Amino acid sequence: MNDTSYELLTIFVDGGFMMYPLILCSLVALGVIIAKGWTLRVAHRDSRGLLDEIEALGTAGHLDKAIERAHETRGPVAAILLTGLRRLKENQRGKDISKAIKTTGTLELDFLERGLTVLATIANVAPMLGFLGTVIGMIAAFDAIEAAGQVEPALVASGIKIALITTAAGLAIAIPVNISYNYFVTRIDALIADMEQGTQAVLDMIWRAQDEQRAAGQTQRRW
Repeated sequence: MNDTSYELLTIFVDGGFMMYPLILCSLVALGVIIAKGWTLRVAHRDSRGLLDEIEALGTAGHLDKAIERAHETRGPVAAILLTGLRRLKENQRGKDISKAIKTTGTLELDFLERGLTVLATIANVAPMLGFLGTVIGMIAAFDAIEAAGQVEPALVASGIKIALITTAAGLAIAIPVNISYNYFVTRIDALIADMEQGTQAVLDMIWRAQDEQRAAGQTQRRW
């Protein structure tokens, strides 16, 4: 454990001052990945339960309670449900409700994608910082050769070492960050699509239940 820590510290020191922005990039990316992963996990976990609860309230005729429940709940699925339920209460057409749901889904997509720009930026900037460290290391190597007036491995070893370490560090940061970014984008798109479909299905069930209740009421009045 101590040997590993010492080796990492040595690599960090040997990489030169460019290792500081690279470490900062890795810490920021790690924080965004953890936060975004937790947000998506919570959004996915709570969506199914809320859909079931709203469906039960709506089909039982408690539309106001369903709207209140959606209003009290935070998250993208609650926002989409609230939009559909309010328009359902206003007796709007199914096409208008579907359009409103898609519009709200687009807005929630923007909310869920917050922070992904940071990951995309780090995925692009980290290799550039690494390559900048490579250039700095090669400049240091050629300065050593110029000062000595001859080419010896010991003279250029330090500069080349800096170049290799910073390049490796930049790629080591960019690769997992880029993978995480692509995963989050795909996961968010699928999550929003599932939410829209689930919400539409629940609203359709509530709509049919209301039509059946109105039809039953009209039948009773005739009798």
